[in-house]
Amino acid sequence: MKAFFSLLRVIGRIGTTSSRQTKLVNYHATHFTSSQKYSSFVCNSKEYPKQTLVFDFEGTLLRSSSLFAYFMLVILETGGLLRAFVLLLLYPLICSVGKELGLKIMVFVSFLGVRKDTFRLGTAVLPKFFLEDIGREGFDLIMTYGRKIAVSYLPRIMVEGVLRDYLETEAVVGRELKAIYGYYVGLMDKEKTATALNELLVEKKTGGHVVGIGGFTKSVYQQLCLHCKEVYLVTEGEKSNWKILPREKYPKPLIFHDGRLVFSPRPLATLAMFMWLPLGIVLAVFRITVGSLLPLVIVHPILSFTGSRIRAAKPKQSFISTKKNGKSTGLMYVCNHRTLLDPVFISAALMKPVTAMTYSISRSSEIISPLRTVRLTRDREQDGNLMDRMLRQGDLVVCPEGTTCREPYLLRFSPLFAEVTSEIVPVAIDVKTSMFYGSTASGLKCFDPLFHFLNPRPAYFIRFLDNLPSSPSCDMSGASKFQVANHVQNEIAKALRFECTNLTRKDKYMILAGNEGIL
Repeated sequence: MKAFFSLLRVIGRIGTTSSRQTKLVNYHATHFTSSQKYSSFVCNSKEYPKQTLVFDFEGTLLRSSSLFAYFMLVILETGGLLRAFVLLLLYPLICSVGKELGLKIMVFVSFLGVRKDTFRLGTAVLPKFFLEDIGREGFDLIMTYGRKIAVSYLPRIMVEGVLRDYLETEAVVGRELKAIYGYYVGLMDKEKTATALNELLVEKKTGGHVVGIGGFTKSVYQQLCLHCKEVYLVTEGEKSNWKILPREKYPKPLIFHDGRLVFSPRPLATLAMFMWLPLGIVLAVFRITVGSLLPLVIVHPILSFTGSRIRAAKPKQSFISTKKNGKSTGLMYVCNHRTLLDPVFISAALMKPVTAMTYSISRSSEIISPLRTVRLTRDREQDGNLMDRMLRQGDLVVCPEGTTCREPYLLRFSPLFAEVTSEIVPVAIDVKTSMFYGSTASGLKCFDPLFHFLNPRPAYFIRFLDNLPSSPSCDMSGASKFQVANHVQNEIAKALRFECTNLTRKDKYMILAGNEGIL
């Protein structure tokens, strides 16, 4: 409290000088340029890389002042719907008891009984939603500094992932949670949190000139004033005019993220989700039943009537199977991977059955699948022989990425399909949902079709490209299997306006689940 009142006195002393100056800077989002704003910074702009910035994460970067959505995400991924509904009911109480006590209530409801060693939401789920809430003006400012230390009002395990991995922050100081026998008890360790920043700066890990930027939070005031020669403050009214940070401005591309929710679960959005779920579950079961039992001819119109859309585009030429060693062979439809339902919707767009080649699929998914599914073993020679044998029986669908990717990126294509046949039809697939993702890295994959069809209006966009021998842009004579795989990847990326990467399924699962994704 003494530090808080001393800060107010310093702000009131206009014209006085001291070794620790505290300045109030007005943020005007419409005039945020280095020449028009932060006039006290301009003269030292060349010193930015040499200075250390200590900033309040919520007060300096996040446009929204409400933290409810982030705790709701934690609950929905770890605690289930019942606990999420309890937090939603407690929201009026959380708003009325003050910020500090409201935070304690949300932490208790969200983390009570959560296993400490398996909590990965801070790196797998929350970064996406934090990045979508960051204001461009605050981001542009903090990224000019060479060394950055973040102070957060939230538990450290929630914010450390986005701050270290995406915002290049050197150190993160946040609330520490108490745990007993490897499980969080929903309480914060106040003493440990209070000393963390002191230890970090007292040990001279920063050095040089230290500048602080923060919002109007008493605890952050105290920390910044004790250690910074200059403190700049941001008001909630000024942050409300900030612009959304564009994806191209992210220091690191957001390629992988997990979790089921597409939207940020703010109170009204969460209430809408709970109101939709009873009807949504009935509708999802009906859609799955129709797709599993009825002929393809009538599946498409029925699904369209329920709001599940399919948009397919085919080239003018028709796909014709050829002969290999005097025997007819089917076509290989090679597609990027968005959900487990990719082969099903390709079959619906073609209006004929195909065989789905997959590396891993749950038994329940095999039972409800309207298509024939064949499991691959990840043994190259054995899988190649299996594909060749299945091609002689009809058309195949294969997803050479080996795993799903939600963002506009393509993972590296395995060249196995290019070893088996030259009759390849690239297929570009995109999926649009508004409430739930139909894919997961750490959750139960058997529920993927259910979550896809739980959306009010899920949409599948399928574009069949020219098969390789007849494509005017393709000359694959004498090309290696790797060149063919890269060419197919590039063609699909062009059709979707996605970006190609060299990342693999192992990279995805190591980031999101801490394993190599082997079931």
